[in-house]
Amino acid sequence: MPGRTGGCRRGRGVSGTGTTVADPPGGKEVRPARATALTSVLWALALPAALLLSAAVTQWSTWLGVVLVMATVACAGCLVGFAWKRAGAATLVCFGGFALTLFAGPAVYDGYMRTVGEPVDAVVTRVVDRDARRGPDMFCTVRELGGERRTYEVSQRENCWGQARPGDRVVLREDPLGLLGPRLPDGPDQGNTPEITLASTAGLTLLVTAGVLYGGLRRRP
Repeated sequence: MPGRTGGCRRGRGVSGTGTTVADPPGGKEVRPARATALTSVLWALALPAALLLSAAVTQWSTWLGVVLVMATVACAGCLVGFAWKRAGAATLVCFGGFALTLFAGPAVYDGYMRTVGEPVDAVVTRVVDRDARRGPDMFCTVRELGGERRTYEVSQRENCWGQARPGDRVVLREDPLGLLGPRLPDGPDQGNTPEITLASTAGLTLLVTAGVLYGGLRRRP
């Protein structure tokens, strides 16, 4: 009957018995919104993590780390700027990503050596500044007092900033895996530099995460 068949038409899909079923209100919009939010969160976690890993690699191999940093920043810029069409957020993420790697490398190295590094008694035998024209470029030569009595040349990256003098006895922190150079202890004049570096790393990580998340959630079709 016309009245009964008319009452059964409630949607576009037709079942096997001829009865149509209605789509849930807003169903087509809920699923894409959830997918957008999920992918945005995943990228917001993955890209900063990749930048932190790349910065850590620079402490082991500078050139390999630089290549990874450039590739990660380029990926972030293409994703946020071109795929999601958020130029402002892409600029923020790229500049923030470069700044993050500058602070994250030393922060990861310091944290790793302070936590895992093996203490070894040593004596400083030489301290030189190889390029005073462009600023301090300090190198410290240290020799172990026990064990194999190995000699190391420690650069500013390993915390040689002129705080030690020839003849000073120090406690080195050596990498148990042998991948990173030993670290000199902090001097009295260095203050809270490691804490500042760690705080800067945390702040820039949050900035990059927020930039990627904003770009993903506000992406343009």
